Amino acid sequence: MRVVERMLAWGLATLVTVAMPARAEWVRVSGTAMTTAIEMEFWSEDPAVASEAGDAVLALFDRIDHQMSRYREDSELSRVNREAADGPVEVSDSLFTVLQQAKRISELSNGAFDISFGSIGYLYDFRARQQPSDEELAEGLAKVDYKSVVLDPSANTVRFLDEGIRLDLGGIAKGYAVDRGIDILKSFGIRQARLSAGGDLRLLGDKRGKPWIVGIRDPRSESRNAMVLPLTNVAVSTSGDYERFFFDANHERVHHILSPATGKPAKGVQSVTILGDDSITTDGLSTAVFVLGAAKGLEMINELEGIDAIIIDERRQVHYSDGLMAPESGS
Repeated sequence: MRVVERMLAWGLATLVTVAMPARAEWVRVSGTAMTTAIEMEFWSEDPAVASEAGDAVLALFDRIDHQMSRYREDSELSRVNREAADGPVEVSDSLFTVLQQAKRISELSNGAFDISFGSIGYLYDFRARQQPSDEELAEGLAKVDYKSVVLDPSANTVRFLDEGIRLDLGGIAKGYAVDRGIDILKSFGIRQARLSAGGDLRLLGDKRGKPWIVGIRDPRSESRNAMVLPLTNVAVSTSGDYERFFFDANHERVHHILSPATGKPAKGVQSVTILGDDSITTDGLSTAVFVLGAAKGLEMINELEGIDAIIIDERRQVHYSDGLMAPESGS
């Protein structure tokens, strides 16, 4: 069972870990992979072990990126997107594990999370501030259907029932990488660690007798937290409408969390934070709840054992799952 401190302090989501003063035994390692910043902090008394462990985690992220990025033509996922409509494609254990979990969350959320949303996701270019026309969306939406993705556990194969399906694991692959990264740190004998990749964070143990302090960012401020949480041994994932976005000609925010039902940015929520036992689950669920909205999202979360949620809606009201106590107001 995870340990989640129920005391929450106001402050009003990328995640920000509030670091304690550094000591010689605390090792900090950072890098970039999967188009995001990778940061870790862990306790190690052996500098050689610390260096090897940090390098191993960063190498893992790079390997997973090469496997699961839809932006790399030579990735395993890109091969699946090219070939799975023609017949079953055998994939690695790691990719199959992510696909299985992604499909499970797709089913759990009735398609609010849908791994085939790449059929519309590629129509958006956030750097160029471009979004698809209604005609392009309609054509892409016809290809969005997780039920058309068939997984065969006996053969580790993936096949598509229809042409034109494109898988995108951007909403779950980083969570998987964080989990595997924690496994690597454990294999080096590390028992207290924090590992984050963008909005996905996993805490191993506590911080030498104290909880880790994790801040959830105010979705409308780059420098202020909505709240801070004292946590131990838990996975935390946040999806926010401020991560990748631009404003259109009508001053509407166009962000990257797309509704598989409409092909357009989901509305009604500014950020969703999910707490659970593993990052692959919290990563996928944070996207699903964002698309579902506060009411339906909390209804789903409250049915799941060991999962909690904090939602900031478009009116900036904060909603909590049944497993969390609302914080008292503070300065």
